[in-house]
Amino acid sequence: MPLAKAEQVVALGGDGFLLATLHKMLESGRVCPIFGMNRGTVGFLMNDWNPDGLRKRVNEAKAIAVSPLRMRAITVAGKTIVYPAINEVSLLRQTRQAARIEVSVNGRVVLPELVCDGILVATPAGSTAYNLSAAGPILPLGANLVSLTPISPFRPRRWRGALIPDDLEISLKVIDPKKRPVSAVADQLEVRDVACVEARIDRSQTLSILFDPEHALDERIAMEQFTA
Repeated sequence: MPLAKAEQVVALGGDGFLLATLHKMLESGRVCPIFGMNRGTVGFLMNDWNPDGLRKRVNEAKAIAVSPLRMRAITVAGKTIVYPAINEVSLLRQTRQAARIEVSVNGRVVLPELVCDGILVATPAGSTAYNLSAAGPILPLGANLVSLTPISPFRPRRWRGALIPDDLEISLKVIDPKKRPVSAVADQLEVRDVACVEARIDRSQTLSILFDPEHALDERIAMEQFTA
């Protein structure tokens, strides 16, 4: 059945496949509840693989509402590209030279220069993914915050990131982008040679991910705080 006619979707794969399917929904404008079953490696966003009683599981599943980030990237050439991101928006250096990035929140410069390998903005749903690997904080789903996390920061050495209310816009301006090129990635969607990236939660779009009640995403994220 085409996605445009589906009322519910069952995704068989890993976290990457689920994210790719959610992106297809956002692109098509047809958003419906999705129930993932893990056939991949980690499967943090997936339910356990068990095809028995699937219809009953889907009907009894707990729906978790997730609003994506909206990334607006402007390239060095002046092209504007807009992508959604369910987990995170990340800026990454493209060459051996460190990136230099000016950080602003709602038009106010809060960090004139961050020298680093990169920086990312993570949603609560994505806070246990790349954000956690970069030593960012785990955010409960209802926190109404996003995490701003540096990747291998060099200066300022002691800055380890910030928690930002999710109704504010974060602007990341690349300093000297031709000499120190930077790419922007919204989940798996990459834009090369960016000059500036803006990110904020997009309340106009809401995704519904279905979980078995005993292993719902909000509980998983909460318990990750106690994982050694």
